[in-house]
Amino acid sequence: MALVTTAEVCDANPQLIVSGELRALEPIFQIYGRRQVFSGPVVTLKVFEDNVLIREFLEEKGNGRVLVVDGGGSKRCAILGGNPVVQAQNNGWAGIVVNGCVRDVDEINGCDIGVRALASHPMKAYKKRVGEKHVPITVAGTRIMDGEWLYADTDGILVSRTELSV
Repeated sequence: MALVTTAEVCDANPQLIVSGELRALEPIFQIYGRRQVFSGPVVTLKVFEDNVLIREFLEEKGNGRVLVVDGGGSKRCAILGGNPVVQAQNNGWAGIVVNGCVRDVDEINGCDIGVRALASHPMKAYKKRVGEKHVPITVAGTRIMDGEWLYADTDGILVSRTELSV
């Protein structure tokens, strides 16, 4: 998709909004990382206060994908830190959206990748290796499925059932 804003995508696609094929996430995320605009096919993950599966995903080649993590909205610890974000950047991930917290914000903000999270937190996550990969998740009031497309900019985050062209 050519570089257009999420607002322009919404304006150009009212029929997709009405049908539910294009959805906007509630505006609850903070912006981290140097890349404020990013998009790509979604990979979903569901965890709670555990970052082992997140790290495993980000060790894979990203190929322009966006990892969307339902961390249960927990603000008791960070489930994403600087080292995994550096690895994601180096492995070609377009972005990461975390319904949870991050830490090592200075390191994350130095990376050329888009990161959205609820907040920052100094405590690290547990290492239980518990979670579900490639499952439907609900983040910021929006149901998201593996393989959908995510579009993010400073106005917000959109999810579409298919890749959009404007």
